[in-house]
Amino acid sequence: MAALKKPGFARALLGFVVGGGIGFGLVVALRAISGLEIFQTEQSGYPHVIVPAITAPLGFLVGIGGFTYWFKWALGKPTEPEDHSDHGASSWKDYFKFNTDHKVIGIQYIVTTFFFFILGGLAAMGIRAELAQPGTQIVDPQFFNGLFSTHAAFMIFLFIIPIFAGIGNYVIPLMIGAPDMAFPRLNALSFWMLPMAGLLFIASYFAPGGAFDAGWTGYAPLATGAPLGQSFFNVAVQFAGASSIAAALNFLVTIITMRAPGMTFWRMPLFAWANLSTSLLIVAATPFIAGAQFMVFFDRILNTNFFEAAFGGDVLAYQHIFWFYSHPAVYIMILPGFGIISEVISTHARKPIFGYRLMALALIGIVVLSYAVWAHHMFVSGMFAWLRVPMMITTVLIAVPTGIKVFNWLGTLFDSVLHLKSTAMLFALGFLVTFVIGGISGVMLGMVPIDIHVSDTYFVVAHIHFVLFGGSVFTIFAGLYHWFPKMTGRMYDERLGRIHFWGTLVGMLGTFIPMHWIGLEGMPRRVADYAATWGDWNLVISIFSFILGAAQLVFVYNAIVSWKWGPEAGPNPWRARTIEWLVSSPPPRFNFDEIPRVVGGPYEFGVPGARHAIMHTGEGAEVKPAEPAVAGAAGGGGGSP
Repeated sequence: MAALKKPGFARALLGFVVGGGIGFGLVVALRAISGLEIFQTEQSGYPHVIVPAITAPLGFLVGIGGFTYWFKWALGKPTEPEDHSDHGASSWKDYFKFNTDHKVIGIQYIVTTFFFFILGGLAAMGIRAELAQPGTQIVDPQFFNGLFSTHAAFMIFLFIIPIFAGIGNYVIPLMIGAPDMAFPRLNALSFWMLPMAGLLFIASYFAPGGAFDAGWTGYAPLATGAPLGQSFFNVAVQFAGASSIAAALNFLVTIITMRAPGMTFWRMPLFAWANLSTSLLIVAATPFIAGAQFMVFFDRILNTNFFEAAFGGDVLAYQHIFWFYSHPAVYIMILPGFGIISEVISTHARKPIFGYRLMALALIGIVVLSYAVWAHHMFVSGMFAWLRVPMMITTVLIAVPTGIKVFNWLGTLFDSVLHLKSTAMLFALGFLVTFVIGGISGVMLGMVPIDIHVSDTYFVVAHIHFVLFGGSVFTIFAGLYHWFPKMTGRMYDERLGRIHFWGTLVGMLGTFIPMHWIGLEGMPRRVADYAATWGDWNLVISIFSFILGAAQLVFVYNAIVSWKWGPEAGPNPWRARTIEWLVSSPPPRFNFDEIPRVVGGPYEFGVPGARHAIMHTGEGAEVKPAEPAVAGAAGGGGGSP
């Protein structure tokens, strides 16, 4: 009983049960008072299920302590002074609490999202097992539809987008010299909303009619008449979207207002620039998908007709609203990765970033242009024909700032001193190859005639996976390997890291390159069966997909074992220049014992005496020239090796 007297995981579980009970009782009482049938079981109804699906997660958030401080403030009660007792982690149990330490929250994000990454991967394995040969092998078409829908939802809403928030949570305050995020309580709440979204996605499998099956796009009116599981999707997206917006607001305020003395915007590391740009996108675009899902939800349970053409609704309006968010979402899923790649390449090439300011401006250019390309997803939807050419032009234009970044990364690598002993650098170099392939196929899909030919084929599946797996996921692994010593204080096993990299690269290329070919031949996507002519290629794809899946188990094993038993890392094993490497590994509970002061750029490799930041206890701290890491560095234009 003592555990229930204060916010915590036990009280959160109780809150989940009580919240669900309140929602269920409310529906039963209101329907009884209104003289309606107590349990309505039309497939788009089930209010006695859907309302508890909203109130139970809210009860969990109340029990975990997400609203305790704000409730006291709103009720006019004295708020408890912050004694920082819930800050930091001294044991594994602290990771199951409402913890306001940005480093703890970062680890919570990363571990939780990897759980959903594994679930999404298992769904992908189920898809490829079924498609290994024509005909029905393992699952029926209805279950198959649920598999590819939940696979995409897990990977997009619960892995790629939030894991970047997790890496950013851990690194950004350290990188800019801040003691924590601007709003620690909001930061903790943003994390705890995420597992609630995941729980709803999983729960849809147990709903009558099975998991939501309209794809991650949830197109109306297909979604408005889908079984009950679709309502779980509509609600889960609200929790995931609210989590994303709360985290983005925190990043914006933190980066803009809490930088260390001397850190101007033009001294800010590119990972911080990338998170700033991404947060602008999230805050402006995410409300559109939330609104679209609310409209579908209301069509389903309140009999509104936003998207029912027979009753005056506009079917195409859903696609316009959805893609106005979801194309910027592609950049939400890659811009933080661009920042990670800049950090990794500069550090392990021992060379300043080529064209630093243009790299930062290219991020802002992508943010602006990303809102002008959404309708290239709709060339075959029946929208106004005159809109096709403008959208084709903007689609080509947005490749320019992305191309600038690729060119500048190559410029950074040119004549440098490459350190390939780091798995992070291997993933960065692999990203340059796979992302460029995805970018080329993206420009092809931006061309109206090509897009019409390959729309809804496996060519589109190949493109999006080269961008999101070869792009986003490769950058995620690069970032995790790069900052693993900082987060854990331990070094990982480089041999296992290399096995993971090569297994991932070979599995990824073998899985998704052939999809281009069968897509050009006309094999449709999102089908449980296909013509026998594509059977051999699908078998090859399925074999490589299982290689890709197995390689991720190597990473999981390496991370767990190295975190516990790996050799001690020291504060700066990569001899990097940014502020997070000036403190111990893991960092102190409040990050800095002294105030960091920024005195130069973040990538001044090879510049004698250059420093990015110094630690000082007073304003009059003297800047002492730094000695080169290695005397007489060789390697042409590169910095110290």
